[in-house]
Amino acid sequence: MKIKAWAKEDRPREKFAKKGKQSLTNAELIAILIGSGNREESAVELSKGILNSVNNDLDQLGRLNVQNLVKFKGIGEAKAITIAAALELGRRRKTTKTSEKEVIDCSQKAFEVISDNLLDLEHEEFWIILLNRSNNVIDKINISKGGVSGTVADAKLIFRAAIEKLASSIILCHNHPSGRLQASKEDINLTKKLTEAGKHLDISIVDHLIVGNNNYFSFSDETIL
Repeated sequence: MKIKAWAKEDRPREKFAKKGKQSLTNAELIAILIGSGNREESAVELSKGILNSVNNDLDQLGRLNVQNLVKFKGIGEAKAITIAAALELGRRRKTTKTSEKEVIDCSQKAFEVISDNLLDLEHEEFWIILLNRSNNVIDKINISKGGVSGTVADAKLIFRAAIEKLASSIILCHNHPSGRLQASKEDINLTKKLTEAGKHLDISIVDHLIVGNNNYFSFSDETIL
């Protein structure tokens, strides 16, 4: 049965207008985005199928690219881009919540600050969080973007950014697209190298986070620093 044949109160758009956005399921919200289904499925049924393919996990849905989405019957490039754009807006909305006055007093706080920049990526990126003497966030900066298995972290770029922002300390951050939360020998060596370099500039490396699968590994918590 097509959505137009449903009772008005059950149609996603009408339900949204009458009862509010909180009353809609995830499938109904996606159905509003795509507008229509295919010959066998309504927009809601098609949306349920898309969600079922990622075990109803919105984080996993956010990792699907346009090429993944167009594999579903009834989802063309325009609809796929609409879904991806909506999820990206949601991700960006979270990033705007980060206040420059936020205090980083544990690895969990650092993860909350950087997670929206590093989750759902299919490639590696290296970021830094810059802190003042009170451990307030000054800024977070993308240092590099790489491939699936690695990226370059240039010490000169890292410390230049810290000096320009008058940062007292740095939290190093990068992601593992595979989701494997384990520090490689290269990760450990890089952290030691940057820690030693920072001592000469009076800029301390207070932690290094590896982010993946909505979780993280902290060098500080594991006493690797």
